[in-house]
Amino acid sequence: MALSRWPRLAYSAVLYGLAPLIGWRIWREQVPTYSRLQRLGMRLEPLPPAPRIWLHCASVGEVRAARPLIEGLLARFPHHSVLLTTMTATGAQQALALIAEQSATDQRRLTHRFLPLDFPGAAKRFVARVQPELAILFETELWPNLLHACHRQAVPVAVVNGRLSPRAFARYQRLRPLMHSALANVTWLAAKSSQDAERFQALGCAPSTTSVVGSLKFEQPLPTKALKESECLLQAWDGRPVWVAGSTREGEEALLLSAHRQLLKHFPEALLVLVPRHPLRFDDVAQLCERDGWEVSRRSQQQPVTPSTQVYLGDTLGELSVLYGAGSVAYVGGSLVPLGGHNVLEPAALGKPVLCGPSLENFSDVAEPLLAAKALTVVDSVAALASALAEYIACPQRARQAGEAGQAVIEAHRGALSRTLDGLGRYL
Repeated sequence: MALSRWPRLAYSAVLYGLAPLIGWRIWREQVPTYSRLQRLGMRLEPLPPAPRIWLHCASVGEVRAARPLIEGLLARFPHHSVLLTTMTATGAQQALALIAEQSATDQRRLTHRFLPLDFPGAAKRFVARVQPELAILFETELWPNLLHACHRQAVPVAVVNGRLSPRAFARYQRLRPLMHSALANVTWLAAKSSQDAERFQALGCAPSTTSVVGSLKFEQPLPTKALKESECLLQAWDGRPVWVAGSTREGEEALLLSAHRQLLKHFPEALLVLVPRHPLRFDDVAQLCERDGWEVSRRSQQQPVTPSTQVYLGDTLGELSVLYGAGSVAYVGGSLVPLGGHNVLEPAALGKPVLCGPSLENFSDVAEPLLAAKALTVVDSVAALASALAEYIACPQRARQAGEAGQAVIEAHRGALSRTLDGLGRYL
């Protein structure tokens, strides 16, 4: 037996040992209209006819970031269908929402299924059933058995928007033999930056298969439909100072509420729009607000924002752009707690001044040009957050200048989409 097989076989053995825990996760991460057997590479249901491109995105954030690529694939390769897979239920819901927004013709060409778990048999069944002409993995979705199954069935594999944060790189280095064997099955890796490319190469990706194309996150189209809904909210809120805290994580909401309490001392009409990252936490965050004595309205229950409302809970899916667009200032979560941050470009594209905490490892490449342009401000405490919010609310001109600077940065960094599509075209 070849020595290179041992890391993957050991990895598979660990997966089998964890099967009971993984099974529980599958039971929770489910959409009622999908068979749970899709997680084993079964019950995939009929797919549009070949030739087929398969694109995998882990969850909500990746589906959002991949939208320009998905629409680019549909436009550039009109004779291909696209299968989009996700790992999480919320990712599936985001994918279905994206499909619903396409034209009738493209809806027939774009489908969604769950990715099977990375057991050897499930991976082999999935690739054999899908028979993609090209497999595309978004960012760091490097599943060893799926990559091996693609290699065995002669399916080229591209990793696009490839990124490896320093924290992820350190973690993968401990599994270097496994990652080396997995990356050997990658046909083309389109890295976001030279630093990401170097990290992938240090794990075993061949320099000859690696290109630096830039970040697809700069390619997000302006959500014109969302902006119209944002205008309706602004009119309903009657000129109140509004700040939006998006993609917030556990332990972070309490800090944001403390900052809001300080802000109210200077701007008693201020409204906090609070949007937790994960739907499973919506009720918990609502209870936290109510326990602390806040006047809360919930978007999911269509509760109106009245003059006494202090916190508007954005407990719906797929509406973060709508809510960001209705604010004067945006805070991007996962950053006052050590979780690496979330996409700071989304509110910047809408012309909003952006605040975040110091934990930005996952988005450092897109954060740096925004910081340099003073479109993004890092705050390291509740007091600093409250102070930055107060400054922007007190000086709308400064807020507008920061928002315009962010839009200029995004425009200057476009181009990764065309370079990525050009590279993928070599395999189609």
